[in-house]
Amino acid sequence: MESWYLLYCKRGQLLRAQEHLVRQNVNCFSPTIMLEKVVRGKRATINEPLFPNYLFIEFDTECIHTTTIAATRGVSHFVRFGGLPAQVPSQVIEELHAYHDKHYLDPKTPQPGDSVLITRGAFIGLQAIYGEPDGETRSILLLNLLNKQVNYSVDNRQFEKLAVNECKNDSKMR
Repeated sequence: MESWYLLYCKRGQLLRAQEHLVRQNVNCFSPTIMLEKVVRGKRATINEPLFPNYLFIEFDTECIHTTTIAATRGVSHFVRFGGLPAQVPSQVIEELHAYHDKHYLDPKTPQPGDSVLITRGAFIGLQAIYGEPDGETRSILLLNLLNKQVNYSVDNRQFEKLAVNECKNDSKMR
């Protein structure tokens, strides 16, 4: 009877392992998520593995032995508990399939209204409010200069989002 197991693959060889396992009639699943984040100063949506280097596989141990799977190119080892390969309940796989195509936002990517800290440029060290993206590599920030609010276009690499507790601590100091 077929069951789900979890493999750990060698670094950067997940696709190679998956390709070789499919040739052996093993069902493979590597959950991914669509993640919006800032990459090299540009806001981008990328498809990222939910569990890097891990691969869920379904096969029948009566037909294919675990040593055959472990010896497949790109595979490092089975995830084990007590010396035996750990079986993953099919309900877990079904739940992972349900979240497979959802779109998420990286917590470090600022959204309109978030507090940010300018880390480079003429206004280094100042806090601002994130306004909106301004093209691919820039963003509009709202600065408070001499008690006047000013919109300022800044390169995405020149500021970083502040954590909520950092904003509260800074406001207590004033």
